[in-house]
Amino acid sequence: MKAKQKKMLIRIIIAAVLLIALALSPVTGYLRLGLYLIPYLIVGYDILQKAGKGILNGRIFDENFLMTVATLGAIAIALYDNTGDYTEAVAVMLFYQIGEWFQGYAVGKSRKNISELMDIRPDYANIEKDGQLVRVDPDEVKIGDVIVVQPGEKVPLDGIVIEGKSSLNTSALTGESVPRGIEAGAEITSGCINLTGLLKIRTTKLFGESTVSQILELVENASSRKSRSEAFITRFARVYTPIVFFSALALAIIPPLVRLFGMGLEADWDDWIYRSLVFLVISCPCALVISIPLSFFAGIGGASKEGILVKGSNYLEALSEATILVFDKTGTMTQGVFEVTDIHHSTIDDAKLIELAALAESSSSHPISKSLQKAYGKAIDRNRIKNVQEISGEGVIATVDRIQVAAGNEKLMRRLGVEPISCHSVGTIVHMALDGKYAGHIVIADRIKPHAAEAIREAKKAGVKKTVMLTGDTRKVGEKVAAELGIDEVRAELMPADKVTIVEELIAQNKGKQKLAFVGDGINDAPVLSRADIGIAMGAMGSDAAIEAADVVLMDDDPLKIAKGIKISRKCLAIVKENIWFAIGIKVACLILGAFGLANMWMAIFADVGVMILAILNAIRALFVKNL
Repeated sequence: MKAKQKKMLIRIIIAAVLLIALALSPVTGYLRLGLYLIPYLIVGYDILQKAGKGILNGRIFDENFLMTVATLGAIAIALYDNTGDYTEAVAVMLFYQIGEWFQGYAVGKSRKNISELMDIRPDYANIEKDGQLVRVDPDEVKIGDVIVVQPGEKVPLDGIVIEGKSSLNTSALTGESVPRGIEAGAEITSGCINLTGLLKIRTTKLFGESTVSQILELVENASSRKSRSEAFITRFARVYTPIVFFSALALAIIPPLVRLFGMGLEADWDDWIYRSLVFLVISCPCALVISIPLSFFAGIGGASKEGILVKGSNYLEALSEATILVFDKTGTMTQGVFEVTDIHHSTIDDAKLIELAALAESSSSHPISKSLQKAYGKAIDRNRIKNVQEISGEGVIATVDRIQVAAGNEKLMRRLGVEPISCHSVGTIVHMALDGKYAGHIVIADRIKPHAAEAIREAKKAGVKKTVMLTGDTRKVGEKVAAELGIDEVRAELMPADKVTIVEELIAQNKGKQKLAFVGDGINDAPVLSRADIGIAMGAMGSDAAIEAADVVLMDDDPLKIAKGIKISRKCLAIVKENIWFAIGIKVACLILGAFGLANMWMAIFADVGVMILAILNAIRALFVKNL
């Protein structure tokens, strides 16, 4: 693209210099025409070629054909009148190409943002064989293979770090400039750059299924999904171009004939043909045909720079219209990781209570057990544990260091004849009894994401009128989270199928007047992501099914990016509407002036190329989204 742009710029400069020199030159006659044809062909030969190919292929009415007819017509009039003034014809072609150059520059600028994502594609993966690192194609690596990523290299496949500690540059994926630390046991996403230490990774996905492949596929296919605005402009140009061509032809023929036969006046063919050529140049739909897709392309590029992947301009347009925002709770507004958040009424040291609970629960694979073991933070010594009895739906009784430890709910306490103390905190409550006496309770809860409340506030500032949270959790937990976040409505104790029903119910209530966006991350969110008007998936930790079903993917799981995405989409659509009204308004005004002979070729150049350049420059604004 850079080479092509540079070549075009050189052609424009050479043609402009020659045009200025010829305007000051005293040369006359056919020699003057021959000299003017040099800059005309230098700057416009490709337009003439495209027009010729269009005629041969049956696609006559496009901007190349209009430019060719208008410029060759202007040359013919100057030749017929023997004025020797071919400046306007060459200037029309020159300024049209300047507009095309600006378009190429703008596309290159927005493509650069997207190409930065393309840089995440890994060229190779390192596998250790016989003590030596061997480079292989990422496609050759199987699930379960161990790969080695050295400092400065891209992580080629998703996996789990089994050895090493390092920091990662995730900016190409998430838009986040601050490096992230990683160590053994942590999940790692392909597409990151390893900055400091050597890492050994056991792969969990094939290359074709990894995060980097999914992202590249999303970006490469984004331009194929056109918005309603783009589809309208395409249809409009197909009808509009032949209409204005035949209107210009009628302007060149009918008034002179009316003057000649109807009014007995001089036909004045030169004047009316000139008006029709001016009409043709003004009517060229370049500003709309170029700037509208470019605005969406720039918007998608700007969003990708911020770690928001939009699968197509149709989804960007739909996101701009979203006024109802529906959230899944776990993993979307909360971290999806259960932790010990509090200890109440403990009769012994808090750390000792956690230790006894972790040891008693150590035989269970339940998330509650894992949360207690994580809070304990030490290896479990199973020699200290005897007589483990797990009571379904109630808890565990075990002997730890000759102490009878009971850990469970209120039912378990009452089974043992122990009166539990009720807890007003929201979460899972693990009541503890030691040797038959109540010893306090431990609160385990899912933590709200740091930016979740701010994300709701920002979404409402961005134009969202109603927020709804859906959760399979208890109503008490759901209502507490919703209250903390400022969410308008909560639906709790839901199964996955219930979420689809509720979203359909909300869409039906809305009667298509407003768009509904659903934000989720889990595999059970895939059906509802597909059913919503616009599905938004949390990408970094989200399931493959959710990412596949979604229309927008947030690469760093930050809920603040939801509002950011809405703001980007609305800025982009505002620019599209500005360009449509500006271009049509100027063209209609100039077409009327041209038809009445009040506009010359220079005004026509402004109405075509000037408007196109201004619309392109306006479209470039869609790239600048950092401060939204």
